[in-house]
Amino acid sequence: MSNTLVIIPTYNEKENIEAIVRAVFSQEKQFDILVVDDSSPDGTGNIVRNLQQEFSNLFLEVRQEKNGLGTAYIHGFNWAISRNYDYIIEMDADFSHNPNDLIQLYSACAIDGADFSVGSRYLNNKINVINWDFKRLFLSYFASKYVRFITKIPIYDTTAGFVCYKRKVLENIDLDKIKFVGYAFQIEMKFKAWKKGFKHKEISIIFTDRKKGTSKMSGSIISEAVFGVIKMRFENLLK
Repeated sequence: MSNTLVIIPTYNEKENIEAIVRAVFSQEKQFDILVVDDSSPDGTGNIVRNLQQEFSNLFLEVRQEKNGLGTAYIHGFNWAISRNYDYIIEMDADFSHNPNDLIQLYSACAIDGADFSVGSRYLNNKINVINWDFKRLFLSYFASKYVRFITKIPIYDTTAGFVCYKRKVLENIDLDKIKFVGYAFQIEMKFKAWKKGFKHKEISIIFTDRKKGTSKMSGSIISEAVFGVIKMRFENLLK
């Protein structure tokens, strides 16, 4: 058993799941993987079950319905905490996050002393995104700037989904009170960790848009982020 768990939430990722699992397991450091699948109708869960015959440190949790990225990660966080993993990493299944960057995220916490590390597309305002159209890039980049302005959080890529947390960070955040389930979930987690005084480190990564499968981005997810951040900041000021 590794001291580090990589959580990969999935919904209809049959084109990517086997390749991403093998890529994670090919790293020099040993990682365990938990796939949290929302009953993908394309058979993603069955592919993972077949891979489990080959990999003893590949785990699968199947949820009965699609309830959002945030709740999938919280399910995974609670699973990891109950099994005493020291480090827990969020990662997409579609190779937008390069598995070769996992060790950097881990080392930032395990060696450099950060409590949580962020794989940043926009560190020091430098844009490292490949194959996004201008509209999506504009939205993502300025969403992070907007969040920094509203919340005052000193993180360049506040919406990043490639993050490593020490277990103590997740244990000190009341996961049952996380309100957002989509795009804003990533913002809320970083904001609460920062407000509790945990140290962070951003690692510059290159983000590459998926080549296979379908994006899960939607207008409702974006609206949650835009208006949710204002509400989150206001509630924090009241406290």
